[in-house]
Amino acid sequence: MISRRDFLQVSMAASALYGASGFGNWARLSAQQSLTQDQLLEFETFGNISLIHVTDIHAQLKPIYFREPEINLGIGEAKGQMPHVTGAAFRKAYGIEDGSPSAYALTYDDFAALAKTYGRVGGLDRVSTVINAIRADRPDALLLDGGDTWHGSYTCYQTAGQDMVNVMNALKPDAMTFHWEFTLGSDRVNEIVEGLPFAALGQNIFDAEWDEPAELFKPYKFFDRGGAKVAVIGQAFPYMPIANPGWMFPEYSFGIRDENMQAMVNEVRDAGADVVVVLSHNGFDVDKKMAGRVQGIDVILSGHTHDALPEPVLVGKTHIIASGSNGKFVSRVDLDVRDGQLMGLKHKLIPIFSDVIAPDPAITALIDEQRAPYDATLSEVIGKTDSLLYRRGNFNGTWDDLICDALLKEREADIAMSPGVRWGPSILPGQEITREDIWNVTSMSYPNAYRTEMTGEFIHVILEDVGDNLFNPDPYYQQGGDMVRVGGLGYRIDVTKPQGQRISEMTLLKTGEAIDPSKTYVVAGWASVNEGTEGPPIWDVVENHIRNLGTVTVQENTSVDVVGA
Repeated sequence: MISRRDFLQVSMAASALYGASGFGNWARLSAQQSLTQDQLLEFETFGNISLIHVTDIHAQLKPIYFREPEINLGIGEAKGQMPHVTGAAFRKAYGIEDGSPSAYALTYDDFAALAKTYGRVGGLDRVSTVINAIRADRPDALLLDGGDTWHGSYTCYQTAGQDMVNVMNALKPDAMTFHWEFTLGSDRVNEIVEGLPFAALGQNIFDAEWDEPAELFKPYKFFDRGGAKVAVIGQAFPYMPIANPGWMFPEYSFGIRDENMQAMVNEVRDAGADVVVVLSHNGFDVDKKMAGRVQGIDVILSGHTHDALPEPVLVGKTHIIASGSNGKFVSRVDLDVRDGQLMGLKHKLIPIFSDVIAPDPAITALIDEQRAPYDATLSEVIGKTDSLLYRRGNFNGTWDDLICDALLKEREADIAMSPGVRWGPSILPGQEITREDIWNVTSMSYPNAYRTEMTGEFIHVILEDVGDNLFNPDPYYQQGGDMVRVGGLGYRIDVTKPQGQRISEMTLLKTGEAIDPSKTYVVAGWASVNEGTEGPPIWDVVENHIRNLGTVTVQENTSVDVVGA
């Protein structure tokens, strides 16, 4: 675990050489003090170029609650390193006071209580206010969207992403890269990208048949800012056809392609780039490894793993910025670029406290216009919760437990499996659960809730495969996301073991008996990447279950025993 002393030494060194972070007053205000918009936006302008980074919005147009992870394990060299530090250890590392605004924004402890003090976060009309304020200070600031934008809500599903496209276009980004967008299907993605008024970037998006760069997605774009030439290189999610259904976008291939990334960095440098920025959807640990392998990158704007860090992480001379998810944060990064090189950097992670930041009325009206045809459907109350519902952490979250319970009951299964995705807002105890809330944690284009039979041996193979995707010590073999959630099944996982040896002591919870490798069990799940999967959409399964319960109470889940962490 990184110590406060080690962190301060690293932080001071980085500040002396490269500039400082703007993580400041808002993070150290006590719970009794009031935040103001001016405090959140306060920034001493630095250098000659400003970057604005948003990522992993997941179609959240309106303010939400969003709890940060309790468990975020780092494996191998990443153990105990940011962003794999949570809760009290995270607060200690950054000097964050318990109960402060930043404790609420950046850690999970006392989340429900602090939410009552600090309220909702996000909302793209509030994000617009922050962007406008930065542009008022630095009119030619570059707004860069890290992807996972056209996915994750009822209205996004119903409009095939058009609601998000309309609102994001109004924010006027300069470039974006991609991940879940491709699950709209390549025809729809191509249609949208062809009409975008800004750059669609991905140096690793290739034509699958010819293994050549895809013409529609350019590897990079140059911008003249502050008397300097800025090259922005896109890096889409590398594992698209593995983590998502490849049959939805068969003409494209992806991969990390760090050799091609090095070639692109060399190419833009040879063409006169003074500073090189990578707009990435790799995930943080993959970005760290890539930063150590590819020379000449000044800044990586990191996405995919939803990490929110109030300080850049420095790998060699590359600064990695993590800007959170769900519209909860905006990063401002000011660069001092002189004599063809980056001389300094200043950064601020700006939390979007929705009750503090005034909404941009034009964007509010545009958001309301997108949602108006669906208002009655979105707002219908399905039930109520006595429990905090959240999804975020390497293992079980209460939203996932509720989804697994729904699969067990509604699909009459022995075992349930729910994907370890990291998107989905939180619901506070005592809140009503609306249809919109259910769709916010289930909306996707392959939602069918299957019911099938699997042997105990096959279930073990699935858990081992997903565990290796998450806990392989080599970041290039990690696909992001979290461990598959299970219902009706208990097991032990040793995260330090190699593939095939991590999972043991699998138990069928309803009988207490050990899972028999040769026995067949009824398994229900959803989000299968296999084409032709049959079953009702998961949102209907969950809605029926919540209606039957009336009031949701999720019991503490102790069915997964984690060792080696």
